[in-house]
Amino acid sequence: MAVSTPMAIYSFRLYVVGQTPRSLTAMSNLRALCDTYLPGCHEIEVIDAAERPDLAEEERILAIPTVIRVTPRPRFRVIGDLSDQGRVAGFLDLPGVGRPFPRGRAQ
Repeated sequence: MAVSTPMAIYSFRLYVVGQTPRSLTAMSNLRALCDTYLPGCHEIEVIDAAERPDLAEEERILAIPTVIRVTPRPRFRVIGDLSDQGRVAGFLDLPGVGRPFPRGRAQ
């Protein structure tokens, strides 16, 4: 009998400011990305940097929207509305997607 190992849970933090069109687009794009590449094994935390400036400062958020892959380690981040799904998936090092740059740039 084969034993299957559970798939890793991917956890993301998306920093936005308010309900601006760019923030809403980033939220929608991140959800679509996770549903495509990580169905059933992801969680997304949306943080309004205007309401939680302490968290934004702690994470050194310099531009909005920014998504951070929190787990699994290493951490990766992408800035922007996340509209290019394939490229964003590569930058976040999602399963089955090739990395667009050498490994040395992870956090």
